[in-house]
Amino acid sequence: MLHPGDLDLATTHAPLIVAADGGAQALLEAGRVPEAVIGDMDSITPAARAAFAGLLYPIAEQETTDFDKALRHVAAPLVLAIGVTGGRFDHELAVMHVLVRLPERPCVVIGPESLVFVCPPALSLDLPVGSVLSLFPMGRVRVVSQGLRWPTAGLDFAPDRRIGTSNEVAGPVVLSADAPAMLVILPREALAAVVRAFVPSVRGPARWPARAG
Repeated sequence: MLHPGDLDLATTHAPLIVAADGGAQALLEAGRVPEAVIGDMDSITPAARAAFAGLLYPIAEQETTDFDKALRHVAAPLVLAIGVTGGRFDHELAVMHVLVRLPERPCVVIGPESLVFVCPPALSLDLPVGSVLSLFPMGRVRVVSQGLRWPTAGLDFAPDRRIGTSNEVAGPVVLSADAPAMLVILPREALAAVVRAFVPSVRGPARWPARAG
C-alpha cells in the first residue's frame, strides 16, 4: 500500500525507480516512469502495461513474490522499498521473509511509521537520544550493541525465545550481528541516518562472522 509522501521520500535518497508488478499503476498515477517493471505480471493493470510496455521484465515462476523477484534482479548499494506494508499481514510477513532470505541485497522497507531492515555484520547509526530502536530476530542470532539503553551483548535471540523490541537509543549506536537474521526497526524519521550508514559501508556482499557453538 503506497502511503502519501512515500514516493517523494524514497526518491530523495534513491532516484532510480523499479516497480514490482502491480506497483506500476501507482507510478502511472503519480506521473513517474520506472527504470523497469519486474514481476510475474499477474496484477499489472492494462493501463500500466501499455504505458510501460518497453520496460516490462516478466518472470513467470510463481514460487516467489513480486517483491522477491524485483529485489533479486536489482543491483544497487541500497534499495528503498515502498508500498509493501500496511496491507495484508501475510504479505508483510512475506516481505520480512525476503529481507532475511536475500541479505546480500541491502534493502530498507519504508512503512507508514517505521523502517525495517536486516542488521548487517556491522552498522553505525547517529540517531537522536531517546529514539526507539527495536530488534526482532527471524532466526537464531546474536547482536553486540553500543549506545542502547539495554545492551544486547551475550544475549541469544530467536523468534520463539528472546526478542529485543522497544529498546532506546542512549548515544551513538553501533551494532554487530553474527548472522543475517536480525531485523532492525526504527522510526520513519531515521531514514536519512540509515541511508548514510549503509551506503558508504556497502562494498560488496555482506559477510557475517562464523558462529561459535
